[in-house]
Amino acid sequence: MTDNCHVLIIGAGPSGTVAAALLQNKGYQVTIIERELFPRFSIGESLLPQCMEFIEQAGMLDAVYAAGFQLKAGAVFINKEQYSDFCFSDKFSAGFDTTFQVQRDKFDLLLANEAQRMGVDIRWQQQVIAADFSQDKPVLTVNKEMGGRYQIESSFVLDASGFGRVLPRLLSLEKPSDFPCRQSLFSHIEDGIDCIEYDRNKIRIIVHPEHRDTWYWLIPFSDGRCSIGVVAEPKFFEAFGNDYQQVFQALVFQDPSLAALLKNAVFDTKVNSIKGYSADVSTLHGKGYALLGNAGEFLDPVFSSGVTIAMKSASLAAEVLDKQLKGEAVDWEKDFSEPLQIGVETFRTFVTAWYEGGLQDVVFYGQQQANIKQMICSILAGYVWDEKNPYVKNSRARLKTLAELCREP
Repeated sequence: MTDNCHVLIIGAGPSGTVAAALLQNKGYQVTIIERELFPRFSIGESLLPQCMEFIEQAGMLDAVYAAGFQLKAGAVFINKEQYSDFCFSDKFSAGFDTTFQVQRDKFDLLLANEAQRMGVDIRWQQQVIAADFSQDKPVLTVNKEMGGRYQIESSFVLDASGFGRVLPRLLSLEKPSDFPCRQSLFSHIEDGIDCIEYDRNKIRIIVHPEHRDTWYWLIPFSDGRCSIGVVAEPKFFEAFGNDYQQVFQALVFQDPSLAALLKNAVFDTKVNSIKGYSADVSTLHGKGYALLGNAGEFLDPVFSSGVTIAMKSASLAAEVLDKQLKGEAVDWEKDFSEPLQIGVETFRTFVTAWYEGGLQDVVFYGQQQANIKQMICSILAGYVWDEKNPYVKNSRARLKTLAELCREP
């Protein structure tokens, strides 16, 4: 016997639950297949203000505000003695000025619970193992964790499986990313920060004191803990050996500002590693399916773009799919892929410029013009779809020119 639903979503992360809520609230019967059981650990804890728009669209904003997450009001960049502060309230684009820094196990469970409250059927500890798009309607084969297998038919499938990348694997859609291979070591710690000047409302991005293409993140939570990570090319880590626990702590204390800030820290959690995480696909959509968030493309963690892109893709897909299910003519390339890529390409430009050094020249420039800083701040806040911003509309050429100006003696 085959189950049925209007829309089947693979994965109960932020893109899956936001898309599910948007569609469920439009009257569709939505089922999510989730491989794991929440809460579960996930990386990507620093949201961007643009995320709040999509959370609001999904009807989940009040629940997120009530959850007690750490407020995030901006970002601080540090390179040795250089210090650059961005406040999201002082940005070019209209929209939310703040967001949150969240433990993803709690945050993702909160969104999933909200989706279930709205009527979404989430099937935990089940895994999609096959997909057939050859018929009028897609049919997926699902394995249950406790044993058993069944098929489910739907009018459309949204793949929100993140790094699991279910449909790209099953349909051979994966292609190599054009980003260099990088690796990240990361963990949660009891930070013990007692510096009165430290602002827990801002993420810190810290350039390694000797290696410009290596950087750290420090994301404080509301409970005296924080997420901390270091990103570099794999060969950089190889020089330190294979004991990630020791390597990680040694690298953290190579930066003087982190060493001073975390002098009382307790490294009490296993260090995780992810390598070669940048990903791409040959297409974001096809007959009966579309790919959301990291299932389609992931760039780099440096500007916390992952969840923002994921939620934007969910918002776009839900709008297009609603029209399609109503019998209206839609163009997934024009109405979904191309609008999504505007923001993805803007983030790509800024990520590339960060590692090449040009964006660092801009960020740490000592005589920043207020209006240009506001435009850059909007990008950092996730407003990468605001084409009124010159650094969205023509990001590559403008950022290159700006970096050259900032380097002039």
